Amino acid sequence: MKIRPAVPYDVSAVRACAEEAYAPYIAAIGRKPAPMVADFETQIGAGQVHVAEDETGSFLGFIVYFQNADHMFLENVAVVSAAAGRGIGRALISHCEAEACSLGLPAIRLYTNEKMTANLSIYPRLGYTETGRRTEDGFNRVYFEKSLF
Repeated sequence: MKIRPAVPYDVSAVRACAEEAYAPYIAAIGRKPAPMVADFETQIGAGQVHVAEDETGSFLGFIVYFQNADHMFLENVAVVSAAAGRGIGRALISHCEAEACSLGLPAIRLYTNEKMTANLSIYPRLGYTETGRRTEDGFNRVYFEKSLF
């Protein structure tokens, strides 16, 4: 597997992956989750999106992250269903963590929706600690942080 910065050509694959990954949550949340309506064109243009692909160049998933003043913010990570359970998501998150370390950032922060219950157990297994819960933009969000140093 290879992880590389996304290019404009990747927009349709990124959008399709987000639609597939987050569609099951629409009913529980009551509307499309934020990642389904993201401006991927702008995020790709800003260098915030990286994609994972297999040895043949087939798209496996993506991650969106960017530097804030004192941390890396992990905004979105999704994997195509055909590649689920193969460690792609974990590899993408590790890539984000490595980038944060290379920039000397001490932490990764993220949030997930409280209805995405699988995430509430996945992130702690990856070393993330819950730091709070609040409602923003009409979504009930659970915040996590991982210290890198």
